[in-house]
Amino acid sequence: MRIVRLLLGVGLIVSIAGCSSSKNTTKTNAYHSIAVPAGSTMAVNIPAKKGEMSETEIQNWPHADISTDSVPGMSLAKAYEFLSGKKTQTTIVAVIDSGIDINHEDLKDQAWVNTGEIAGNGKDDDKNGYVDDIHGWNFLGGAKGAATPEQLEITRIYKKLDPKYADKTIGQISEKDKEEYAYYHKVKKDFDKRIAEATKNYEYYQGLEKMLKEADAAAQKKFNKKEYTIADLNTLPAEEQNPLLMKILSSGGTAEDASKQLERGIDYYGSQVNTMYNVDFDGRAITGDNAYDIKDIPYGNAFTIGSVDDEMHGTHVAGISLATRNNGKGMNGVASNVKLLTVRAVPDGDEYDKDVALAIRYAVDNGAKVINMSFGKSYSPNAEWVYDAIKYAASKDVLLVHAAGNDSKNIDKSDNFPTDAPDKINEIADNVITVGAMTRHYDENLVAGFSNYGKLNVDIFAPGLEIYSTVPKSEYKSIQGTSMASPEVAGVAALVRSYYPQLSASQVKHILMNSGIKINFDVKLPKGEGKKVPFSSLSVSGRVLNAYNALVMADQMVKSK
Repeated sequence: MRIVRLLLGVGLIVSIAGCSSSKNTTKTNAYHSIAVPAGSTMAVNIPAKKGEMSETEIQNWPHADISTDSVPGMSLAKAYEFLSGKKTQTTIVAVIDSGIDINHEDLKDQAWVNTGEIAGNGKDDDKNGYVDDIHGWNFLGGAKGAATPEQLEITRIYKKLDPKYADKTIGQISEKDKEEYAYYHKVKKDFDKRIAEATKNYEYYQGLEKMLKEADAAAQKKFNKKEYTIADLNTLPAEEQNPLLMKILSSGGTAEDASKQLERGIDYYGSQVNTMYNVDFDGRAITGDNAYDIKDIPYGNAFTIGSVDDEMHGTHVAGISLATRNNGKGMNGVASNVKLLTVRAVPDGDEYDKDVALAIRYAVDNGAKVINMSFGKSYSPNAEWVYDAIKYAASKDVLLVHAAGNDSKNIDKSDNFPTDAPDKINEIADNVITVGAMTRHYDENLVAGFSNYGKLNVDIFAPGLEIYSTVPKSEYKSIQGTSMASPEVAGVAALVRSYYPQLSASQVKHILMNSGIKINFDVKLPKGEGKKVPFSSLSVSGRVLNAYNALVMADQMVKSK
């Protein structure tokens, strides 16, 4: 499920939060200590920035420098000053996500082109199994420009097991099925809780919208005008003053704007009730394959953009890493001299393990050296396919960057997929880096309240709150989530790999972790009700991303060989 977060006004908050991700441990593949290069800022003891930041400053905060700006950005300007005059080579970065609008003014020049394929001739010219894959591949199928809603994985598992076990008692279960029976009841309990909560919220927002529309219509009729003020409402007798409408106008809002926000809440919970938790929904029908047979290929098509009206997530993620720099438009991506390989595999719901595994392999086989994966889920029935794909990527020296998830959970204890540590301790490969989200506040509020964390399973934190980037139709927007933190790291990884191609994926991973700014103070634990913990207890490295330090460390590592 795409990992994103949406805030609604009028005191209402909807967390369109996701799922999550992976790990890095101190067991099978130890956190490699690398010597700190001279001139790097590895720990900063300065006060947090005081006063309000301008809109432009907030839009650019991920690129700020902690030493000069008192904002915990990645020191990107210093990084490019350090790189001035150095040789570089083009690096392909794959973004496995929802559709990406590669026609966006800030992305179109970055789009990867498969030179072995002739566009639109309906043939697999390069014999790679994918017809007309000019800019990448769409594993979700569907018509050009179409959205692809899907169930959550928990729904698919529940649907599969419920007919077998719904009316059975433990005494009716054979010995060989008892483990699966117990798993079914675990899934059912979770599913029932989720669908009940989604239904309750769906009905709640529908009720609020109905109340608001009725109150607004009555006020317009009462005052004989479409637009009225809080002063007008205050002239009404107390029994005629609608509390919701009063609150909206007293806070400076309007009934129209509040109604639009409520509709977003209705759409969000409605998609859960009607699609994600709907056991009768079958979004997979459009691909024509068996999602539980990894050998049932090929499927999908070359329509990698998806719906520009409904799917902004992939476009926003791509821009953070790869938006064209210094072109006078919108914003600057982190990396230069890169190409964007688009792999569409993440629906509005949970991704299938088959799609993820094949998407990773597709990106690897087409030359990606960094793959961003801003998605995740709590259940993974065919996780072994993804484990094999991770190992395949490692064998081809490809770095995978994965968002930790937005559930405010310790993923050392909670299941999150995909992961490179099936037992949450031992890594199967050393080419995955998992990223938590941080804010622009260099104080106890440093960790984003929605971010997952884990001393063993989150590697580093990066900017993930109020992140300004590309969205479809050549527009820009600020969104938050670990989905946004992951491409910050992927962008720096691509920068390192472009200028220091002799470094391996594993080396780049550990450079990013070792070169970050070390945080030596306590921070609020996500959803910890004010509880504070050492920042170092929330990730393997105890650090936040710093591009300048990473490049200095990479440079010295190469020169020392």
